[in-house]
Amino acid sequence: MVEFVAKFLADYGISPLILTRGYAGGDEAKMLQRHLLGGPVKVGVGVNRMATANLFFEKYGYVDCRGSKFSEKTYLDQKMESHISSEKIGAAILDDGMQHWSLCRDLEIVMINGLMPWGNHKLLPLGPLREPLTALKRADVAVVHHADLVLEQKLKDIELVIQEIKESLPIFYTRMAPSYFSEVRNISIKVHLGAVHNAVVLCVSAIGSADAFVQVMEKIGPIYVDRFDFSDHHSFQIKDIHMMRERLRQLEDRFGCQPIVIVTEKDYDRDREILKHLHPFQVLVLCSEMQIISHKGCNEDTFKLLLKELLEE
Repeated sequence: MVEFVAKFLADYGISPLILTRGYAGGDEAKMLQRHLLGGPVKVGVGVNRMATANLFFEKYGYVDCRGSKFSEKTYLDQKMESHISSEKIGAAILDDGMQHWSLCRDLEIVMINGLMPWGNHKLLPLGPLREPLTALKRADVAVVHHADLVLEQKLKDIELVIQEIKESLPIFYTRMAPSYFSEVRNISIKVHLGAVHNAVVLCVSAIGSADAFVQVMEKIGPIYVDRFDFSDHHSFQIKDIHMMRERLRQLEDRFGCQPIVIVTEKDYDRDREILKHLHPFQVLVLCSEMQIISHKGCNEDTFKLLLKELLEE
Protein backbone atom coordinates (compact mmCIF):
# COMPACT_ATOMS: atom_id res chain seq x y z
CA MET A 1 0.00 0.00 0.00
CA VAL A 2 2.88 2.36 0.75
CA GLU A 3 4.25 1.74 -2.74
CA PHE A 4 0.78 2.20 -4.28
CA VAL A 5 0.24 5.56 -2.54
CA ALA A 6 3.75 6.72 -3.46
CA LYS A 7 3.14 5.98 -7.15
CA PHE A 8 -0.29 7.63 -6.94
CA LEU A 9 1.27 10.85 -5.62
CA ALA A 10 4.10 10.72 -8.18
CA ASP A 11 1.50 10.49 -10.98
CA TYR A 12 0.22 13.88 -9.79
CA GLY A 13 3.68 15.43 -9.87
CA ILE A 14 4.21 15.20 -6.10
CA SER A 15 7.57 13.83 -4.97
CA PRO A 16 6.85 11.66 -1.90
CA LEU A 17 9.20 10.64 0.91
CA ILE A 18 8.58 7.21 2.43
CA LEU A 19 9.65 7.04 6.08
CA THR A 20 10.31 3.58 7.51
CA ARG A 21 12.02 2.46 10.70
CA GLY A 22 14.17 -0.06 8.82
CA TYR A 23 13.41 -2.84 11.27
CA ALA A 24 15.63 -5.96 11.15
CA GLY A 25 18.02 -4.76 8.49
CA GLY A 26 15.44 -2.78 6.54
CA ASP A 27 14.15 -5.59 4.30
CA GLU A 28 10.99 -3.64 3.41
CA ALA A 29 12.97 -0.44 2.76
CA LYS A 30 15.35 -2.30 0.43
CA MET A 31 12.39 -3.76 -1.47
CA LEU A 32 10.78 -0.33 -1.85
CA GLN A 33 14.06 1.22 -3.03
CA ARG A 34 14.47 -1.53 -5.63
CA HIS A 35 10.89 -1.16 -6.88
CA LEU A 36 10.93 2.64 -7.02
CA LEU A 37 14.48 3.12 -8.33
CA GLY A 38 14.84 5.91 -10.88
CA GLY A 39 11.58 7.69 -10.00
CA PRO A 40 10.78 10.74 -7.86
CA VAL A 41 10.03 8.68 -4.73
CA LYS A 42 12.59 8.84 -1.91
CA VAL A 43 12.94 6.31 0.92
CA GLY A 44 14.18 7.46 4.33
CA VAL A 45 15.25 4.82 6.85
CA GLY A 46 15.69 5.50 10.56
CA VAL A 47 14.13 4.83 13.96
CA ASN A 48 13.49 8.55 14.52
CA ARG A 49 11.36 9.26 11.49
CA MET A 50 10.99 12.96 12.27
CA ALA A 51 14.79 13.39 12.30
CA THR A 52 15.07 11.34 9.09
CA ALA A 53 12.46 13.55 7.41
CA ASN A 54 14.30 16.71 8.45
CA LEU A 55 17.51 15.42 6.84
CA PHE A 56 15.67 14.86 3.55
CA PHE A 57 13.95 18.27 3.75
CA GLU A 58 17.32 19.96 4.25
CA LYS A 59 18.82 18.08 1.30
CA TYR A 60 15.96 18.32 -1.23
CA GLY A 61 13.66 21.06 0.07
CA TYR A 62 9.91 20.70 0.34
CA VAL A 63 6.65 22.14 -0.94
CA ASP A 64 3.28 22.23 0.85
CA CYS A 65 0.73 20.61 -1.47
CA ARG A 66 -2.13 20.57 1.04
CA GLY A 67 -5.33 22.10 -0.28
CA SER A 68 -4.02 22.09 -3.86
CA LYS A 69 -6.10 20.74 -6.72
CA PHE A 70 -4.62 17.51 -8.01
CA SER A 71 -4.20 17.22 -11.77
CA GLU A 72 -2.50 14.17 -13.23
CA LYS A 73 0.81 14.96 -14.90
CA THR A 74 1.39 13.88 -18.48
CA TYR A 75 4.74 12.47 -19.51
CA LEU A 76 5.52 15.76 -21.30
CA ASP A 77 4.67 17.78 -18.17
CA GLN A 78 7.10 15.69 -16.15
CA LYS A 79 9.88 16.12 -18.72
CA MET A 80 9.39 19.89 -18.75
CA GLU A 81 9.46 20.26 -14.96
CA SER A 82 12.71 21.68 -13.66
CA HIS A 83 14.96 19.20 -11.89
CA ILE A 84 14.92 21.30 -8.72
CA SER A 85 11.13 21.47 -8.34
CA SER A 86 10.72 17.74 -9.00
CA GLU A 87 13.26 17.00 -6.27
CA LYS A 88 11.32 18.92 -3.62
CA ILE A 89 9.34 16.68 -1.27
CA GLY A 90 5.59 17.26 -1.37
CA ALA A 91 4.36 14.47 0.92
CA ALA A 92 5.62 12.09 3.58
CA ILE A 93 4.29 8.53 3.81
CA LEU A 94 4.80 6.67 7.08
CA ASP A 95 5.09 2.93 6.71
CA ASP A 96 3.31 1.38 9.71
CA GLY A 97 2.72 4.78 11.29
CA MET A 98 -0.71 4.71 12.95
CA GLN A 99 0.79 4.67 16.45
CA HIS A 100 3.03 7.68 15.72
CA TRP A 101 0.64 9.79 17.82
CA SER A 102 2.82 12.89 18.06
CA LEU A 103 2.78 13.42 14.28
CA CYS A 104 -0.02 15.32 12.57
CA ARG A 105 -1.31 13.63 9.46
CA ASP A 106 -3.64 14.51 6.60
CA LEU A 107 -4.65 10.96 5.71
CA GLU A 108 -4.82 7.73 7.74
CA ILE A 109 -5.16 4.42 5.87
CA VAL A 110 -5.66 1.37 8.09
CA MET A 111 -4.69 -2.02 6.65
CA ILE A 112 -6.56 -5.04 8.06
CA ASN A 113 -5.36 -8.59 7.44
CA GLY A 114 -8.51 -10.35 6.24
CA LEU A 115 -7.11 -13.76 7.20
CA MET A 116 -6.67 -12.70 10.85
CA PRO A 117 -8.33 -9.31 11.29
CA TRP A 118 -8.36 -8.89 15.06
CA GLY A 119 -6.53 -11.98 16.36
CA ASN A 120 -7.86 -12.83 19.82
CA HIS A 121 -9.10 -9.22 20.27
CA LYS A 122 -6.44 -8.63 22.95
CA LEU A 123 -3.75 -5.94 23.13
CA LEU A 124 -0.01 -6.59 23.18
CA PRO A 125 1.52 -8.64 24.76
CA LEU A 126 -1.55 -10.88 25.15
CA GLY A 127 -2.61 -10.47 21.53
CA PRO A 128 -1.65 -8.77 18.25
CA LEU A 129 -3.52 -5.47 18.70
CA ARG A 130 -1.49 -2.33 19.40
CA GLU A 131 -4.59 -0.30 20.28
CA PRO A 132 -8.26 -1.04 21.01
CA LEU A 133 -10.44 -1.35 17.90
CA THR A 134 -11.98 2.02 18.78
CA ALA A 135 -8.78 3.52 17.29
CA LEU A 136 -10.47 2.91 13.91
CA LYS A 137 -12.36 6.15 14.60
CA ARG A 138 -9.17 8.02 13.66
CA ALA A 139 -8.97 6.34 10.24
CA ASP A 140 -9.96 7.96 6.95
CA VAL A 141 -9.96 4.71 4.95
CA ALA A 142 -10.00 1.02 5.93
CA VAL A 143 -8.54 -1.60 3.62
CA VAL A 144 -9.15 -5.33 4.07
CA HIS A 145 -6.08 -7.07 2.66
CA HIS A 146 -5.94 -10.66 1.31
CA ALA A 147 -9.67 -10.33 0.67
CA ASP A 148 -9.45 -12.85 -2.19
CA LEU A 149 -8.47 -15.55 0.32
CA VAL A 150 -11.40 -14.88 2.66
CA LEU A 151 -14.96 -16.24 2.50
CA GLU A 152 -17.67 -13.68 1.75
CA GLN A 153 -19.32 -14.20 5.14
CA LYS A 154 -16.05 -13.39 6.93
CA LEU A 155 -15.71 -10.20 4.88
CA LYS A 156 -19.23 -9.23 5.97
CA ASP A 157 -18.30 -9.90 9.61
CA ILE A 158 -15.23 -7.65 9.28
CA GLU A 159 -17.37 -4.92 7.69
CA LEU A 160 -19.86 -5.11 10.57
CA VAL A 161 -17.13 -4.67 13.19
CA ILE A 162 -15.72 -1.65 11.34
CA GLN A 163 -19.13 -0.05 10.79
CA GLU A 164 -20.10 -0.47 14.45
CA ILE A 165 -17.06 1.62 15.37
CA LYS A 166 -17.25 4.18 12.52
CA GLU A 167 -20.22 3.80 10.22
CA SER A 168 -18.97 6.40 7.71
CA LEU A 169 -15.54 4.78 7.23
CA PRO A 170 -14.99 3.81 3.55
CA ILE A 171 -13.89 0.17 3.16
CA PHE A 172 -11.82 -1.19 0.26
CA TYR A 173 -10.46 -4.66 -0.49
CA THR A 174 -7.05 -5.70 -1.77
CA ARG A 175 -5.05 -8.77 -2.72
CA MET A 176 -1.48 -9.63 -3.56
CA ALA A 177 -1.49 -10.62 -7.23
CA PRO A 178 1.48 -12.78 -8.32
CA SER A 179 3.16 -11.37 -11.44
CA TYR A 180 6.20 -13.59 -12.09
CA PHE A 181 9.17 -15.25 -10.41
CA SER A 182 12.74 -13.96 -10.39
CA GLU A 183 15.97 -15.92 -9.94
CA VAL A 184 17.73 -15.41 -6.60
CA ARG A 185 21.06 -15.59 -8.43
CA ASN A 186 20.00 -12.80 -10.80
CA ILE A 187 16.88 -10.86 -9.79
CA SER A 188 16.61 -9.29 -13.27
CA ILE A 189 15.82 -12.71 -14.79
CA LYS A 190 12.03 -13.13 -14.95
CA VAL A 191 10.52 -16.61 -14.82
CA HIS A 192 6.90 -17.32 -15.85
CA LEU A 193 4.52 -18.40 -13.09
CA GLY A 194 3.94 -21.60 -15.05
CA ALA A 195 7.46 -22.74 -14.08
CA VAL A 196 6.02 -24.35 -10.92
CA HIS A 197 3.08 -26.11 -12.57
CA ASN A 198 3.26 -29.80 -11.64
CA ALA A 199 6.34 -29.10 -9.51
CA VAL A 200 7.03 -29.70 -5.82
CA VAL A 201 7.74 -26.45 -4.00
CA LEU A 202 8.98 -25.45 -0.56
CA CYS A 203 7.74 -22.02 0.54
CA VAL A 204 10.29 -20.39 2.83
CA SER A 205 9.35 -17.11 4.48
CA ALA A 206 9.90 -14.82 7.44
CA ILE A 207 6.96 -12.49 6.98
CA GLY A 208 3.90 -11.38 8.91
CA SER A 209 1.35 -13.44 6.96
CA ALA A 210 2.92 -16.69 5.79
CA ASP A 211 -0.52 -18.29 5.33
CA ALA A 212 -1.37 -15.80 2.59
CA PHE A 213 1.93 -16.49 0.80
CA VAL A 214 1.36 -20.26 0.89
CA GLN A 215 -2.26 -19.98 -0.25
CA VAL A 216 -1.25 -17.81 -3.21
CA MET A 217 1.40 -20.37 -4.17
CA GLU A 218 -1.13 -23.21 -3.95
CA LYS A 219 -3.37 -21.35 -6.41
CA ILE A 220 -0.55 -21.07 -8.96
CA GLY A 221 -0.58 -24.84 -9.49
CA PRO A 222 2.28 -26.93 -8.01
CA ILE A 223 1.46 -30.59 -7.34
CA TYR A 224 2.59 -30.21 -3.72
CA VAL A 225 3.38 -27.21 -1.47
CA ASP A 226 5.43 -27.57 1.70
CA ARG A 227 6.35 -24.69 3.96
CA PHE A 228 9.08 -23.47 6.29
CA ASP A 229 7.86 -20.49 8.36
CA PHE A 230 10.07 -18.21 10.43
CA SER A 231 9.10 -15.23 12.59
CA ASP A 232 8.61 -11.90 10.81
CA HIS A 233 11.90 -10.22 9.78
CA HIS A 234 13.96 -13.28 10.84
CA SER A 235 17.45 -13.22 9.31
CA PHE A 236 18.30 -16.62 7.85
CA GLN A 237 21.35 -18.30 9.37
CA ILE A 238 23.51 -21.15 8.09
CA LYS A 239 21.73 -23.53 10.51
CA ASP A 240 18.44 -22.53 8.83
CA ILE A 241 19.94 -23.34 5.43
CA HIS A 242 20.92 -26.80 6.74
CA MET A 243 17.33 -27.39 7.92
CA MET A 244 15.96 -26.28 4.55
CA ARG A 245 18.35 -28.58 2.68
CA GLU A 246 17.29 -31.50 4.85
CA ARG A 247 13.61 -30.80 4.13
CA LEU A 248 14.39 -30.49 0.41
CA ARG A 249 16.17 -33.87 0.38
CA GLN A 250 13.14 -35.44 2.10
CA LEU A 251 10.83 -33.99 -0.54
CA GLU A 252 13.14 -35.15 -3.32
CA ASP A 253 13.14 -38.72 -1.93
CA ARG A 254 9.35 -38.67 -1.52
CA PHE A 255 8.39 -37.32 -4.96
CA GLY A 256 11.38 -38.41 -7.09
CA CYS A 257 12.02 -34.90 -8.43
CA GLN A 258 14.01 -31.89 -7.31
CA PRO A 259 11.79 -29.43 -5.41
CA ILE A 260 11.87 -25.68 -6.04
CA VAL A 261 12.33 -23.20 -3.19
CA ILE A 262 10.04 -20.13 -3.30
CA VAL A 263 10.68 -17.03 -1.17
CA THR A 264 9.02 -13.62 -1.00
CA GLU A 265 10.67 -10.41 -2.18
CA LYS A 266 11.00 -9.30 1.42
CA ASP A 267 12.98 -12.45 2.24
CA TYR A 268 15.19 -11.91 -0.82
CA ASP A 269 15.94 -8.29 0.10
CA ARG A 270 16.72 -9.16 3.72
CA ASP A 271 19.74 -11.29 2.73
CA ARG A 272 20.32 -11.94 -0.96
CA GLU A 273 23.48 -13.98 -0.52
CA ILE A 274 22.58 -16.62 2.06
CA LEU A 275 19.79 -18.08 -0.11
CA LYS A 276 22.39 -18.90 -2.76
CA HIS A 277 23.75 -21.53 -0.35
CA LEU A 278 20.76 -23.70 -1.23
CA HIS A 279 22.40 -24.53 -4.59
CA PRO A 280 21.92 -26.87 -6.51
CA PHE A 281 18.24 -26.46 -5.59
CA GLN A 282 16.55 -23.74 -7.62
CA VAL A 283 15.44 -20.73 -5.55
CA LEU A 284 12.82 -18.39 -7.03
CA VAL A 285 11.45 -15.11 -5.70
CA LEU A 286 7.69 -14.61 -6.00
CA CYS A 287 7.13 -11.07 -7.30
CA SER A 288 3.65 -9.70 -6.61
CA GLU A 289 1.80 -6.42 -6.61
CA MET A 290 -1.06 -5.17 -4.51
CA GLN A 291 -4.30 -4.86 -6.42
CA ILE A 292 -7.58 -3.29 -5.35
CA ILE A 293 -10.44 -5.73 -5.85
CA SER A 294 -13.74 -4.57 -7.30
CA HIS A 295 -16.26 -5.18 -4.53
CA LYS A 296 -19.61 -3.53 -3.78
CA GLY A 297 -18.94 -0.67 -6.17
CA CYS A 298 -15.46 0.01 -4.79
CA ASN A 299 -12.48 -0.39 -7.14
CA GLU A 300 -9.09 1.15 -7.93
CA ASP A 301 -10.63 4.19 -9.62
CA THR A 302 -12.94 4.99 -6.69
CA PHE A 303 -10.05 4.45 -4.25
CA LYS A 304 -7.83 6.92 -6.12
CA LEU A 305 -10.70 9.40 -6.37
CA LEU A 306 -11.26 9.17 -2.60
CA LEU A 307 -7.54 9.73 -1.89
CA LYS A 308 -7.59 12.73 -4.21
CA GLU A 309 -10.65 14.23 -2.49
CA LEU A 310 -9.28 13.64 1.02
CA LEU A 311 -5.92 15.22 0.16
CA GLU A 312 -7.53 18.24 -1.52
CA GLU A 313 -9.54 19.12 1.61
